[in-house]
Amino acid sequence: MKILELPKSFDEFVDARKAGFIRVKDYVQNGGHLVGMFCSYTPLELFDAAGVAVVGLCGTSNEPIEDAEKVLPKNLCPLIKSSYGFAYTDKCPYTYFCDFIVGETTCDGKKKMFELLNEIKETYVLHLPQSQQRAYAKDIWYEEIRLLKEKLEEKYGVEITDEKLREAARKRNEMRKYMCELYSLQGTVPPALKSTEVMATLAQGMFNFGVEAQTASYKAKVDSVKAAIARGEQAVSPDAKRILLTGCPSTGVIQKVGATIEKNGGVIVCLDDCGGERTQKMLVDEDAPDILRAISDRYLEIHCSVMTTNEGRIENTREMVKKYKAEGVVEMVLQACHTFNVESTLMQKMCQEEGIPYMKLETDYSTSDSGQIETRLAAFIEML
Repeated sequence: MKILELPKSFDEFVDARKAGFIRVKDYVQNGGHLVGMFCSYTPLELFDAAGVAVVGLCGTSNEPIEDAEKVLPKNLCPLIKSSYGFAYTDKCPYTYFCDFIVGETTCDGKKKMFELLNEIKETYVLHLPQSQQRAYAKDIWYEEIRLLKEKLEEKYGVEITDEKLREAARKRNEMRKYMCELYSLQGTVPPALKSTEVMATLAQGMFNFGVEAQTASYKAKVDSVKAAIARGEQAVSPDAKRILLTGCPSTGVIQKVGATIEKNGGVIVCLDDCGGERTQKMLVDEDAPDILRAISDRYLEIHCSVMTTNEGRIENTREMVKKYKAEGVVEMVLQACHTFNVESTLMQKMCQEEGIPYMKLETDYSTSDSGQIETRLAAFIEML
């Protein structure tokens, strides 16, 4: 069996995770405040304005799932079980050292898991409206954001002023622009980076506390890639088939899906999950008269399968297929993620309309189906 060499940044991602465990302890012991979060709907500008660092707690490993299943149903999404499992087994220093956790009602499994998680660590839940189209949806979400602002002010004894929120919005917008610039480098022919390089770089950013550190890491990556291009270096074969990867969060399948696509002659040119370009290109209007409302509106616009209806995600993917000259679409659906699984029918229909090959992969974080996934991806890429 061929041994696949992962790019250097994959090792750096693993090292960053290890270093982050040590850094979080030092950060908190030196007076820093940390809050755990799970979702792209969490309004990060509020935490920045309160002087609080935020760290993602989404489980992306199969390691704690067996223990989580002592409490949670086995037929539950692996992301939910892994996230809870790390807290339940006390194996995640980010959960251990954070002051509290912010969850959101994106799906029934998560919102019920948060009730159990609250027994381990205080968990504050944001209640999302189920649709973006209702006339009152923006007001409901604005009230949730306002209540979170009050929670942070009371918890940390600070005042979150409009000036602090505008500055936080400016800094977050700057970071998102660098992330989008990194994504755009995959639009070249051939793409500037391997699939795993992009996926690992984005995952690595989670282990930097504070928006300035995250921005610096993405800027450094963009600058180094541009320098490599200027030197005539080529990381990807011009013959590699251009794949758009959509569906559930992909951090937990960098090796299983991302590396396997590379191994079989493909390259991910567009990462179209909730941490990808479709979310990061949404900016906050820094000059809006009501900055808290502008932040609230920005986050509610995020396209997620939990919203009814969710045409925005399908149309965005249609645009990304054209922008990145994708030759095939692979949709990765985590087992028991019912909203993305049902919505995959609409994604497949869109691909048929555009005349682009489509394949759905339903998987989890284990390695039990790795052989089957490689066989299917190899056949799909060979067909392109």
